[in-house]
Amino acid sequence: MKKDLLGIADLTPFEISMILDLAESTKSISERTIKKVPTLRGRTVVNLFFEPSTRTRLSFEVAQKRLSADTVNFSVSGSSISKGETLVDTAKNLAAMSPNVIVIRHSVAGYPHRLAKIMDASIVNAGDGFHEHPTQALLDLMTIRERKPKIEGLKVAIVGDIARSRVAGSNILCLTKMGVEVTVMGPSSMLPLHVRRLGVNVAPNLKEAIIGKDVVMLLRIQAERDAAPRFPSPREYNRYFGLKMEHIKYLKSDCIIMHPGPINRGVEIDPEIADGPLSVILDQVANGVAVRMAVLLLLLGGRSIYEISD
Repeated sequence: MKKDLLGIADLTPFEISMILDLAESTKSISERTIKKVPTLRGRTVVNLFFEPSTRTRLSFEVAQKRLSADTVNFSVSGSSISKGETLVDTAKNLAAMSPNVIVIRHSVAGYPHRLAKIMDASIVNAGDGFHEHPTQALLDLMTIRERKPKIEGLKVAIVGDIARSRVAGSNILCLTKMGVEVTVMGPSSMLPLHVRRLGVNVAPNLKEAIIGKDVVMLLRIQAERDAAPRFPSPREYNRYFGLKMEHIKYLKSDCIIMHPGPINRGVEIDPEIADGPLSVILDQVANGVAVRMAVLLLLLGGRSIYEISD
């Protein structure tokens, strides 16, 4: 694996499979009575989050602690950045402390790539602007692999704010690389220009998007990324684009429902579906820890289940 994990665009199908194969092994650590191995003892990982995060930040931290790495959580509000220090200068100061890995989330696309060019530490992109969120796509694919015996040829629908969602961007790249047929659907104001150039189909309505699909992934409206509203109201969005109980009849019996979170219940998905038998949303959260453990192991040189056993 390369020095950094900056995006799915940089990974080959073989590398994607390698990460997920290792993640299946690391998942067993979370099922033990003592959920910790000494593999990364003495290694230092800095979590550098410039945007709010619950699932991603916590799962990275849990992954680091389960591998016995020394974890440093960087608080932007209490740092010199709040005094005007640039990100580059902050990064250079961090580099002087010799961390092994820096996990970064930033609202500006490309910041992780910029850090990767000036730092010896491995950089992991935990989300950059509208661009990518590679570990989310990897954990989503892992969740699909657990439920579907074969990935190539699957049909996946992604519904919601496609244009502003870095989750959608990384998932489209990841799934199409692995031979999955992807269909997107959402308000026209939430679809990228020339969306078909991404190698996806575009459905005209929710019924056409979900019928016959093996996986349906819902995305929330990314209102914080754009001051201008792109839809009249959450109620109107739910009326035309929210997955409701009345849509269950259009789904395959073995279809799985996914959502990267946070969920806006009653907007993009009904609570009964989010908590129902088709939902694998909590499986996605559990797999987030396993995938992030695998990424850390591969970046720091571990490749085998024998390297993570007690």
